[in-house]
Amino acid sequence: MIVGVPKEVKDNEYRVALTPEGARELTAAGHQVLVQDGAGAGSNIPQQRYERAGAEIVATAAEIWSSSDMIMKVKEPVASEFEHLREGQILFTYLHLAASRELTQALAERKVAAVAYETVQLPDGRLPLLAPMSEIAGRMAPHVAARLLEKEYGGRGILMGGVSGVRPAKIFVLGAGMAGSNAAWIAAGMEAEVIVVDTNLDRLRFIDQIHKGRIITLMSDRLTLEQRVREADVVIGSVLVPGARAPKLVTEDMIRSMRTGAVAIDIAIDQGGCMETSRMTTHSDPTYVVDGVVHYCVGNMPGAVPNTSTYALTNVTLPYALQIATRGLEDAVRADPALGLGVNVIAGEVTNAGVAEAHTMRFTPLSAIVDGLS
Repeated sequence: MIVGVPKEVKDNEYRVALTPEGARELTAAGHQVLVQDGAGAGSNIPQQRYERAGAEIVATAAEIWSSSDMIMKVKEPVASEFEHLREGQILFTYLHLAASRELTQALAERKVAAVAYETVQLPDGRLPLLAPMSEIAGRMAPHVAARLLEKEYGGRGILMGGVSGVRPAKIFVLGAGMAGSNAAWIAAGMEAEVIVVDTNLDRLRFIDQIHKGRIITLMSDRLTLEQRVREADVVIGSVLVPGARAPKLVTEDMIRSMRTGAVAIDIAIDQGGCMETSRMTTHSDPTYVVDGVVHYCVGNMPGAVPNTSTYALTNVTLPYALQIATRGLEDAVRADPALGLGVNVIAGEVTNAGVAEAHTMRFTPLSAIVDGLS
């Protein structure tokens, strides 16, 4: 199979979908790897390393898209890339289709086989291809919060960890999954006062056991959210429903109740955001203010640390890319149900129930399209 890796074009997106190590594994398995000129530069990966790994350097994105059987990307195609989409081509990337009807329709109309990293799901519910980016975004969130709390950036002028005799910042984390638990962990390490909520008691119990009470855990309910959001200096939203739009847990009224200069960070923005006041922002223009609250809703947070992110991503995506390239997509999903859950659109049909529901589009089970899939 010919595997193409175009340069990312989203605002300030410096990651690349494949490392030279990943390219070497694919070429060693007998596949051809095409990498766009300069694709790894943003991640500080020299082009010569790709060449030594057996990849072929191609000048333009158009050549990559037109020549490849499978396209590996980091972020979903933007409007300028829609013209490159073609029937039968496999697209393997983060898609977050529940947040974009336009992209969902484009993939269906052009009959692309679209496999989303974020909906590949193991039998125990884990999301192996989303996990490393959630981990990075979670660990970044307290660092971002610490900066935005500074007066210069519109914040309340509070030091994250306080000092002797002065209270630290109050951090409220919604969701105790991969992103939320990492956000709480790093914030606690910065000596902030941290509360994390979730509806899953097992997750909360795990955090409590690991951190020995250093992080306060609470069951999530409306009254708790209203009270804790109002008191917080920073709210970090990390709520996830795989494949579907994130529920709007933080209302406009809750945001309005916060103090001027408080900070709201919505890690769930890729899936539409978990705050009613959230809208997608970029690294070049990351914040805006609503009712005195500084909002940070960058859709590709890990893109700010591209070298770390690129290697973390390839570590988890490469085994699945090898499966698809070696066996073909249909045979690969027959052999691996977890990968099958990653198929969001194929043959013009939406095969992810959450995406279909988000856009009131027809849902077609993957088993109705791929023969022999139960």
